[in-house]
Amino acid sequence: MIFVSLFITFFEIGLFGFGGGYGMLSLIQHETVEHYHWLSTSEFTDIVAISQMTPGPIGINSATYCGYTAIHNAGYGHLMAILGSATATFALVLPSLILMILIAKMFMKYMNTHLVQSVFTGLRPAVVGLLAAATLLLCNKENFSTPTDNPWQFWISVALFVATAFGTGILKINPIKMILLAGLAGLLLLY
Repeated sequence: MIFVSLFITFFEIGLFGFGGGYGMLSLIQHETVEHYHWLSTSEFTDIVAISQMTPGPIGINSATYCGYTAIHNAGYGHLMAILGSATATFALVLPSLILMILIAKMFMKYMNTHLVQSVFTGLRPAVVGLLAAATLLLCNKENFSTPTDNPWQFWISVALFVATAFGTGILKINPIKMILLAGLAGLLLLY
């Protein structure tokens, strides 16, 4: 039955698909287009384009659309295609879910040990460093301009950056509210 094959295929992709969603795309394409012939190459290309445009991880979106299209192409109706979509998505996520449950159980069991506490003590500065590096990568000419190219945009961008950091860090304003306020301020001040 196609549903069992669909489940096994996407479970294996979820189990061995290292490198995130983009890393899974070649596995999904190989299995659905070349191995099982559930989809045509053009259908898969369309699915990748739609998966990139819709919210959510591209690997999960692709599995959802591939499951739907595979069942639909097999001659089943709309409701069965929706079930195929759910089957492929669940199968793709299941290995990660199982692994995270096992890790969480191990973590809960050993979280108060000296070794685990030492690991987290070492990870905290690394996480802060990674976040700081990501922030610095966004502090570029495209986002802030430069004092020589467009001083007004540069200083407004710096002021919004500082105000947002102060608002979320010191005043504890909700980050979503700060994003909306900064966007509104940027619209009013820069245009």
